Amino acid sequence: MGGPDSTARGILQAIGIDARVLAMLAALIAIWLAFHALTDGLFLTPRNLWNLAVQTSVVGVLATGMVLIIVARHIDLSVGSVLGFVGMTLAVFQVTIFTPGAGWNTPATIGVALAVGIAAGAFQGWWIAYRLVPAFIVTLAGLLMFRGGAWMLTSGRTLAPMEPDFQVLGGGLTGAIGAPASWALGLGASVIVVALALRGRQRKATFGFPVRPWWGEIVRIGLWLAAILGFVATMNSYLQPRTSIPMGIPVPVLILIAIVLAMEVMTRTTAFGRYIYAMGGNPEATRLSGVDTRKVTFILFALMGALAAVAGIIATARLNAGTNSTGELAELSVIAAAVIGGTSLAGGVGTISGAILGAIIMQSLQNGMVLMGLPSALQSVIIGAVLIIAVWIDVTYRRRLTRSPT
Repeated sequence: MGGPDSTARGILQAIGIDARVLAMLAALIAIWLAFHALTDGLFLTPRNLWNLAVQTSVVGVLATGMVLIIVARHIDLSVGSVLGFVGMTLAVFQVTIFTPGAGWNTPATIGVALAVGIAAGAFQGWWIAYRLVPAFIVTLAGLLMFRGGAWMLTSGRTLAPMEPDFQVLGGGLTGAIGAPASWALGLGASVIVVALALRGRQRKATFGFPVRPWWGEIVRIGLWLAAILGFVATMNSYLQPRTSIPMGIPVPVLILIAIVLAMEVMTRTTAFGRYIYAMGGNPEATRLSGVDTRKVTFILFALMGALAAVAGIIATARLNAGTNSTGELAELSVIAAAVIGGTSLAGGVGTISGAILGAIIMQSLQNGMVLMGLPSALQSVIIGAVLIIAVWIDVTYRRRLTRSPT
């Protein structure tokens, strides 16, 4: 007879929830409740949750790429510096080179930012893939070079303000889509979730694969719908200052959602995504099977540069200024988010969705500590401790998996 543990595992398997994801969700809820109590009820207010969603977007965008970097048995320590360099570059173009107020200013600076980010990632990827310099060394050098480059562009001066239509990309009072559009997106996403779940179930049954019991399928769909509609309701509950108009979903969060969906599709349905996981599992076997692992590595770092550019665009728009310090130490939060989300530093294992959950946990810690008024030095100590604990949990979890009987 199975005990309570086996029964619980059976329920989770029927619903399709990984035990580690459930543990992360429980930890996130515990963190939220603790900070809500420690901040005298400020943490779980609509305003703070709206700001938390915006703040998570930068770390989340970077985490979607960092997952794949770590899965492929590499590391990127330069993402924060590339973010800052891209942000300062686009500020230089938007404020001093392109015509202020011109309608083409914002699209042109976004194009420049993406080009600079891709070039930065490709530069590092070339050294790693074709010159065989370890990623740790190359990206450590990149951390120093791009941070110095951001300062050199303006000799440390801050450039502001950004174009009004560019500021929308960072959130703020004009950077949300309002309640009607938010509900429309939420309901549309709900319909898609139901349709995909039923279609996937039908395809599995057609090809003879095992399917979940109907009760498990219904519970899984219900959880997804509750998460989507609950998120929309929370974003709409924050009202514009001195008005009764709901803000709705912030634009940076929509950008993050679009990137998450694109990265999920890439990792699940394309050869490039499968190659990344194969490289992380066994690089030599992947190479001998005919995969051009150097090309995959090169493209992967160029992709990471593009994501750093997107994060730089969001961060600069949110600050409404280009500063040489933007993105400092962001790489620590991003790596911690990926590891907390279940990405193994040994390579081969990691998910985009897990990294996003890890990013929410990391940003919740930082947000809560700011609300508590903790000194920045103490915040750094706590974030460092969280990173050590996250890696320790990963190592312990992997060790137990290898020791468990098959």
